[in-house]
Amino acid sequence: MKLVRGLHNLKPDQQGCVATIGNFDGVHLGHQSVFRHLMEKGEELELPTTVVTFEPQPREFFQPDSAPARLTRLREKLQAIGETGVQRVVVLEFNKRLAAMPAETFVRELLMEGLGTRFLSVGDDFRFGRGRKGDFELLRRMGEGFGFEVENMNTYKLDADRVSSTRIRELLTLGDLTAAAQCLGRPYRICGRVIHGHKRGRTIGFPTLNVNMHRLVSPLHGVYAVKVDGLHPHGLPGVANIGNRPMVEGDHRYLLEVHLFNFDREVYGEHVSVEFVQKLRDEQCFDSFEVLRKQIVRDAEQAREILGVAEASRE
Repeated sequence: MKLVRGLHNLKPDQQGCVATIGNFDGVHLGHQSVFRHLMEKGEELELPTTVVTFEPQPREFFQPDSAPARLTRLREKLQAIGETGVQRVVVLEFNKRLAAMPAETFVRELLMEGLGTRFLSVGDDFRFGRGRKGDFELLRRMGEGFGFEVENMNTYKLDADRVSSTRIRELLTLGDLTAAAQCLGRPYRICGRVIHGHKRGRTIGFPTLNVNMHRLVSPLHGVYAVKVDGLHPHGLPGVANIGNRPMVEGDHRYLLEVHLFNFDREVYGEHVSVEFVQKLRDEQCFDSFEVLRKQIVRDAEQAREILGVAEASRE
């Protein structure tokens, strides 16, 4: 998959494509269905499939304090899109210039002069351009003038419920990881690099990997049974906390901490993928590290049972 950052990096010989535009947060089954249909259209027209997305997402630009939690940061989203077979992704920086661009200019500069779009698939509620004046009807009218077809994305349903990024966030908030995975078409994961922490976990017998989440807000909070990829040929079992670090009153830094069973290597700087298997409990605040330690012992026992880790593997 070819990644293009900004319209200025599109070359003249890259003109001509079938395209779709959106945030595509989570790259869920609905998004995947759109991409498959688009690839079929691309084969029919003998044109590459192009996905256009934004960084940051528009709501993060306009409402940074109230934007919804991201399901996938950019790196994760690009990897998931690439796995679908899409040939090209164009990432547009959502900045003041793009926010102020009239809808007609957006169509002309992006879709025609930049991409040479021949076929476009968007949701019927898609809004774009200054003041969100651009909509499906404007795209359809301008498409007729510029010579490209505009199609409405079909709503993707699973057991009669619409699959959407909003729905998946709700399921994750409720702790329903199974239903969220069904909507995503894969288990929910968070990726990031292992960074240095305060190393307080070691003092109570539970050293942790501190993972940089690169998110303003997390869709998950609490304690989970997890599997971690990236450090071993097979996923490593463990227990993880997402929330205020280290769950003791007075420290409110947001982080993902993972305690792996029977693992004592230093892996700072390594990139890991944390798969969330089952939620154990919500966040709690503890009066002391000793109370915290006793609770983590119980959490670890429950996670071992869920993940099928033998009792002999206890520390």
